[in-house]
Amino acid sequence: MSRIIAALAALLLFLTPSAIARDDVSDDETYDQQTVIGEASDFLGDTTEGLAKIIEKIFAENGRPNAYIKGTEAGGGFIVGLVYGSGTLTHKIEGDRLVHWTGPSIGFDVGGNASKVFTLVYNLYDTEDIYRRYPAIEGSFYFIGGVGVNYQRRGEITVAPIRLGGGLRAQAALGYTHFTKKRKFVPF
Repeated sequence: MSRIIAALAALLLFLTPSAIARDDVSDDETYDQQTVIGEASDFLGDTTEGLAKIIEKIFAENGRPNAYIKGTEAGGGFIVGLVYGSGTLTHKIEGDRLVHWTGPSIGFDVGGNASKVFTLVYNLYDTEDIYRRYPAIEGSFYFIGGVGVNYQRRGEITVAPIRLGGGLRAQAALGYTHFTKKRKFVPF
C-alpha cells in the first residue's frame, strides 16, 4: 500500500503545473488573458464570472499559452473509463489543425458524460509535439452539469482542459490522454 501511495505522490509531483517556459518567447507568440477569456466564453457559451476566474487561475499558475484546443468529448466508465474527443488546435504561430484524443483510465469511475472542452496548451513550439500521450489524474463529478479543469504534463508541454458538460458521472482515476491526427476507436 505504501508503494502505491509513493507512486501516486511521485505522479502528482510530475503533473503539478509549473511555469516552465522558454526565455525567448515574446508576447506575439502567445495569447493574452482577455483573448483567451473571449474565445472560451464564445465557444463554451458561458460568460459567467466562474469561467473567467478559472482562466485567471490557470494564467496565474502557468502564464500565457501559445495554443488552445476547442472541441467536444464524450466518455463513460465502470471502474475502467474511456473518453473520446475531437477538436481544432489553434497555435499562435502555426495556425489551425485537427486533433483527436482518446483516454483510458482506471480507478473509481461510474457513469457517463459529454462535454465541450476548451484546452489551454503551454510550451508547444512545434504542433507535431501535441500528438503524444499525456498522463492524467482525473477527478470529476457530474450531476446533470458541471465545469472543471485539470493539468496534464509531458516534458515542457502542459495542457489544461476546461470541461463544461453534463451527464451523471463520478470519477477519481489514473489514466492518460492520447492526442492523434486521426480518429481512433481503440483508446490505447
